[in-house]
Amino acid sequence: MNRSVLSRQINRKQIDSLKNDTKALSSFLQDQNDGMVVHVLEKLGRLENGDSKQPLLGLLNNNNETIRSLAIKNLAKMGDVSLLNTFVNFAKQDKSTEVRRESVSAIGRLRNEKTIPILIKLLTDKDPKVVMQAIRGLLVFSNNSQIKKKLSKLINHPNELIKEVIDKEINGVSYSSENNGKHDEFPAFLKNTVVQGDVVETLKYVPDESIHLTFTSPPYYNARDYSIYQSYDEYLRFLEKVFKEVHRVTKEGRFFVLNTSPIIIPRISRAHASKRYPIPYDIHPLLVKMGWEFIDDIVWVKPEASVKNRNAGFLQHRKPLGYKPNAISEMLMVYRKKTDKLIDWNIHQYSWDKVRKSKILDKYETTNVWRISPTFDKFHSAVFPLELCNRVIKYYSFVDDLIFDPFAGIGTLGRAAINLDRHFFLTEKKSKYVNRMKEDLIKKDNLFNQNESQPKFIGIKNFITLIKEKI
Repeated sequence: MNRSVLSRQINRKQIDSLKNDTKALSSFLQDQNDGMVVHVLEKLGRLENGDSKQPLLGLLNNNNETIRSLAIKNLAKMGDVSLLNTFVNFAKQDKSTEVRRESVSAIGRLRNEKTIPILIKLLTDKDPKVVMQAIRGLLVFSNNSQIKKKLSKLINHPNELIKEVIDKEINGVSYSSENNGKHDEFPAFLKNTVVQGDVVETLKYVPDESIHLTFTSPPYYNARDYSIYQSYDEYLRFLEKVFKEVHRVTKEGRFFVLNTSPIIIPRISRAHASKRYPIPYDIHPLLVKMGWEFIDDIVWVKPEASVKNRNAGFLQHRKPLGYKPNAISEMLMVYRKKTDKLIDWNIHQYSWDKVRKSKILDKYETTNVWRISPTFDKFHSAVFPLELCNRVIKYYSFVDDLIFDPFAGIGTLGRAAINLDRHFFLTEKKSKYVNRMKEDLIKKDNLFNQNESQPKFIGIKNFITLIKEKI
């Protein structure tokens, strides 16, 4: 039974009435199916010390682990130290990891010194989430030198999240920026600027924390005439250099969206096999290592008629091992520059008026599967669809932000940025693509009105000179 149906059967007022009547609550919980019991336990809300204790204790022997876990979660709200032994028993003995974790959380929420030796013992548990809950409980007493010493030993724990928490809370390691500039501003000389030249060389001269959002699709490894590399390793090292610089120039806690897909290098003859390179999966660990935090994966799905047919052979012979599906998807990997601050902090850097103007009020995609037809262009063989750019810009930036594409191609991201009241900074190496951008961004006067500064096209040498003058 879904939640909306359950909500119609019992409302908030009825639940509040039940939780203040021990006998009524106990009788109700005994007579209901598991779905209704879970629903009520999730909606109980705040409980005072002693309220509803007995009915909840009666649920701890229930066969449903979710019910046991929620019963403990609600008991923990009471802050009743007399429940400590109950929580300890379930933390040690329950067969469900969900119940054990909730029990350790309940011990910590008591905020009582009696819990210290119990929580210290739980630091050696094999379940990392149990250990995390124990750490959380002990951090309340982090001024205690003995506790601090115990926690500091976890810096060598095999779990990466535990090490990160200890680094921050005990060793004082911070992922916050030291940049004192205003978060919603950027260097004016980058506004609506296209730099023609090598992206790695260009980025060296871009000031730290200048960019609000980067969305790009790097050149495909040896699959197009504009992207030839001696080896796959050389290709990955090149992207690593670029994205390290992108990380440096990105503002604290802001986003980087990377569009890639596995690529096939055709076989050289019938005596050899073609080679498929898993580009997004090989780039990912490099990005995490340099300080990008993985947030989401979005699947861009194209119509099957728009992609190369790979299964024509299988259609004929139908023999196992020869199946090759048509590749109709690409990946949009969403990353955030690692920070100690939550996304709410980023939002609060803007005025309410700017936040209001940036809200997505029209229909939006609710899933991570985006069905968008590709765009074909005689100048460039891999062009961003405008709709793809529109979505990324709207979902991951505010009006007046600076949007960056290090592999700009014919500048679709720039057009989308202007249409959505943002600004762009683009880099592109090939002159024929830059010339096409000039046609789109200057000659078509629908993108820039008379009050808006015209886009600037500049070579890398002049750009470096300009930067040195500004700094």
